Amino acid sequence: MVASKLIPPYLRIVAEIRRRIEDGELAPGDRVPSTRQIAKEWDVALATATKALNTLRQEGFVQAQPRVGTVVTPPRRPPRGQRPRPTSAPEHELTRARIVRTAIDIADSEGLDALSMRGIAARLGAATMSPYRYVNSKDDLVLLMADAVLGELSYPPDPPRRWRARLELGARSLWELHRAHPWLAQIGPLTRPLMLPNLMTYSEWMLSALDGHGLDPTTMLNLNVLIYSYVQGIAVHLERETQAEDATGLSEDQWIDAQAPALEAIVTSGDYPTFTRVIESLGDNGYDLHLDELFKIGLTSMLDGLTLLTGGRLPPQGQALGRAGLAG
Repeated sequence: MVASKLIPPYLRIVAEIRRRIEDGELAPGDRVPSTRQIAKEWDVALATATKALNTLRQEGFVQAQPRVGTVVTPPRRPPRGQRPRPTSAPEHELTRARIVRTAIDIADSEGLDALSMRGIAARLGAATMSPYRYVNSKDDLVLLMADAVLGELSYPPDPPRRWRARLELGARSLWELHRAHPWLAQIGPLTRPLMLPNLMTYSEWMLSALDGHGLDPTTMLNLNVLIYSYVQGIAVHLERETQAEDATGLSEDQWIDAQAPALEAIVTSGDYPTFTRVIESLGDNGYDLHLDELFKIGLTSMLDGLTLLTGGRLPPQGQALGRAGLAG
C-alpha cells in the first residue's frame, strides 16, 4: 500500500487505461477518456491527465485521430507486460504535412514549450534529424503550425450583410480556434504581425466588413488589429492556466481555495471598501471568472463602441453593408 502511494498519479492512470486496452475493454479504434474525463475520474489536474495520455502515446497504445480525439491504436496491441519497440519509419513516409500535424498535436496537448524536433521525430518513429529535411527550424515550424490551424477557420459562402454581424462572426470563430489550440495566442507579439496566408484571409474577412463606410485606411487596420488583439489577449490565459497547474500542481479551484486567508485579510482591513462590499454581496455563491463569459461581454462592448469610436461613420447596427461580402 505504501509503495503504491509512491507511484506518480499519471503512472497509475496509464496502468489502468493500459489494462483496459489489454483486456479488451477498449478495442482498437475506440476513443479513450479525454484529458478532462481523466481529470474528473481520477481527481487530478489537467496537466497530470495530459501527461498520462502522452505516455500512452509514446508507448504506442493510443494515437490522436483528427476530428475524433485520442483512440486505441489499431490494429495490434503489444502483449501484456511488453512495451512496444520504437521503429523508424522509412524516410519517404515523412512529409511536411505530417510533421506539422504531429507538432500541432503535441502543442495542443502539452504546449509550445514541450515542442521539439527530436520529440516530433520520436512521435513519428523517424530518425532524430529527419524533420530538418522538411522544416528548417522550430521557429519555421511554429509558423507553419499557426497557418495550418488558421486554415481551419471557415467563411460562409453567404456572409452576413451587416458589418456588426460579420465582425462578430469573425471574432467568435477566432476565439473558438484559440480554444481548440491555446498555444496559438503565444506565437508572437502584436507589433510583429505574421504574414501568413490564412491570417491574411481572416483579416480580409474583417476588413471587408469595415470597407465602404468612409473609414480611413489607418482606422480600418487599427480596428482589425484591435479585435484580433482582444481575442488573443483573453486567449493567452488559456495556456497560462495550464502552465500554472503544471507548475504548482493545483487546479484553479484549489489555488483559489489556498488564497482564502489573503482574501480574508483584504476584506477585513477596511482599506478597500468598494471591493469588500462587492465581494460580500456575492454571498455564498462567490465569484467565478469564466473566460468564455468574459470574452462575450468584452466583444459586445467593443462592437457597441465601434460606431462611437469611428465618429458615427459606421452605420447603426441594423443597417446593412453597402457592398458584397467575402465568399468562402
